[in-house]
Amino acid sequence: MATFETVAKLDEIPDPGCKQVVVRGDLVGLYRVGEDVYAMGDVCTHEEAYLTEGDFEPDELEVECPLHGSCFNIVDGSVRILPATQPEPTYEVKIEGDLVLVGPRRND
Repeated sequence: MATFETVAKLDEIPDPGCKQVVVRGDLVGLYRVGEDVYAMGDVCTHEEAYLTEGDFEPDELEVECPLHGSCFNIVDGSVRILPATQPEPTYEVKIEGDLVLVGPRRND
């Protein structure tokens, strides 16, 4: 059975917006669009920059790295725009009441 960890309250994440949290030692970005929350690794796979400090486009479900402009899909972690070539890990998310819980990585 998958282990989920409470990492935030829903109202701590702007709508739309993002928040950096730590999940089992990993820096993870939580991205909120309405009642949906997505979790993705927060350190750019191209160079070490925090994606939650970049531009988040909720309509496109993507975030742009503030350092070199790589874009990632927050749903599956895929690279949308270079120079990054490696996808970001994504995580399972559950909402229980007003709590956001993050589970295991999806794409390991």
